[in-house]
Amino acid sequence: MNKNNVIEFFCGAGGLSLGFKLAGFNTICAFDNDESCIKTYNANFVNQGHLADVYALNRKNIKCVIGQGIRIDVIAGGPPCQGFSVQRRGVNNDSRNNLVLEYLRLVLEFKPKFFVMENVGGLLSVRGKPFLSELVDKTRSEGYILHVNKLNAADYGVPQNRKRVFIVGEFSEDGLSKYNFPLPIIDSSEYPITVRQSIEDLMYKTETEVPNHRSDKLTDINLERIRSISEGQGRDSLPLHLQLPCHTNNESHRHLDTYGRMAWDKPSSTITARFDSFSRGRFGHPVLDRTITLREGARLQTFPDDFVFYGTKVEVAKQIGNAVPPLLAKAIADSIIKCL
Repeated sequence: MNKNNVIEFFCGAGGLSLGFKLAGFNTICAFDNDESCIKTYNANFVNQGHLADVYALNRKNIKCVIGQGIRIDVIAGGPPCQGFSVQRRGVNNDSRNNLVLEYLRLVLEFKPKFFVMENVGGLLSVRGKPFLSELVDKTRSEGYILHVNKLNAADYGVPQNRKRVFIVGEFSEDGLSKYNFPLPIIDSSEYPITVRQSIEDLMYKTETEVPNHRSDKLTDINLERIRSISEGQGRDSLPLHLQLPCHTNNESHRHLDTYGRMAWDKPSSTITARFDSFSRGRFGHPVLDRTITLREGARLQTFPDDFVFYGTKVEVAKQIGNAVPPLLAKAIADSIIKCL
């Protein structure tokens, strides 16, 4: 079969790549500057990942890697997005924002039929709009039609409320568009996939049975905190003596969803790069007195159990939390392959 070929930048552990693979695409190569990500990527995608600085990449040296005669149909990637985050404080000219423009530079050097970019919702905010406007202007002048939408992973079979912006660029010689974003597969009358459906079977398994199935060791006070709340409850349900001083002033404390347990029968909250830490979000197990494990986080991102992650606990949590959920990536890839 003549599969459609993909190059991925800022590939991370490979969530986008896995989704595109499930849709029938062939990822030719992928690039990231994180050594632990590339180790994980190559363990799961047969040495297709390359350690590289995006500023040093260009069409010429990438062609040396993939071969001159290989056709590239799609370029995909998720440039680091912390600079656009609405949670972030500080000035708007974060240097990480420039990575979006580096990604655009590489897209326009190759001019594939489609490109896909995933980013946080902040790309549509005051911080991100100047970059989005530049993206629209530069791609339009090169023959692309841009499709921008904020999608919730829970609408596409992912047991997690995770809202991210997706930009799909469609090259069109006649200025007419064929592309449409995928419709939700979870009907509004149905309940989304839940935490229970995703991880309940892992409750009493060990890392020798399931890879990456290890959790954070709680301090004595955090152990007392998690034992004082029930599934679905957050830090606002903690006894007063277990709350931090900032917790008692809701007007000034910006992170309200911390020191909590997940609810069994709802999707989880967003799996972040620090979901391994009880203090960083609602990452406590629904009933066991621990945080969710790395494997449980991977399950909530829809990675299969045979997708193994490499690195320290913090590195693996970052790989999982930063990934595009493979089932959401597959929905995007399916919508593109219809046009191709």
